[in-house]
Amino acid sequence: MDGYDIAIIGGGAAGLSAAQYGALAGLRTIVFERTASGGQCLLMDELENYPGLAEPVSGFEFAERLERQARHFGAEFRSAEVTRLDRDEEFTLTTDDGEVRARTVILATGSEQRRLGVPGEEELAGRGVSWCAVCDGPFFRGRRVMVVGGGDSACDEALFLARLTDRVTLVHRGERLRAQRSLAARVLAEPHITVQFATKVTEIRGAPNPMGFEQVAAVTLMSLRDGAERVEPTDAVFVCIGSDPRSALVPDLPKDAEGRLLTDDTMQTPIPGLFAVGDVRSTPFRQLIVAAGEGAVAAHSAARFIARVDERPHGGPDA
Repeated sequence: MDGYDIAIIGGGAAGLSAAQYGALAGLRTIVFERTASGGQCLLMDELENYPGLAEPVSGFEFAERLERQARHFGAEFRSAEVTRLDRDEEFTLTTDDGEVRARTVILATGSEQRRLGVPGEEELAGRGVSWCAVCDGPFFRGRRVMVVGGGDSACDEALFLARLTDRVTLVHRGERLRAQRSLAARVLAEPHITVQFATKVTEIRGAPNPMGFEQVAAVTLMSLRDGAERVEPTDAVFVCIGSDPRSALVPDLPKDAEGRLLTDDTMQTPIPGLFAVGDVRSTPFRQLIVAAGEGAVAAHSAARFIARVDERPHGGPDA
């Protein structure tokens, strides 16, 4: 069974930063990512508020740079999903590609997009319902599209789609956008975007396309001011209403009200040698710069943990 000093579960900005710093510390480091490295970065068309970037870059390019750096310093990567995490003297990670032992583990599992939970959403997923405008928006160039949400991600998605079509509708439950002020102002000033406040989606309706497959054709909207409902045609619905942390590997660890893991300021959870970073961790400000910083702190803390364990008398208590 392979043995590592640091095993990182998740290849987003936090995990990739941890991989770089772990490898730089001379520790045998591995990253497990079930899909492609990048995490939420891959949903970004342009990244322009990360320190040091003179020009905007795509989220994909940014993630590629982080992975290339981590590999350069010696981190290993494995395309596999970790399905179970156990601990005795060390950690055992069970994956769909076998088992791995590690002295420390950094959870960088991120989060997954929330669902609206309305009729038609799951049935029409991939047929006009999407959680990623950068991924699927180009399929709806010049057509009617709707974005649901009012935060940073919803505004980013709407602005991206406004470059592809002049018929973008942003639907938000609140009376004002929750996004950062400058971002909200850009959305409100964009002539290709119509914002409908105090409104929610109650149903996504489908209709057969020329090939006979069901695809999104309209949504039912309800006004939160007077309860009135109406049907509005649209060809796509992009859902951007937040995310839920992926913490299923550690169901018994303490969490905040949103289900995100609680740690100390070294990123350590109550389990010695187990750290949490990024969107799975409780933090007041979830941004790439914060996630990357947390990854660096966790790798440094993991290195210190290993050093303390190596120094203690054989059979002594956990650090």
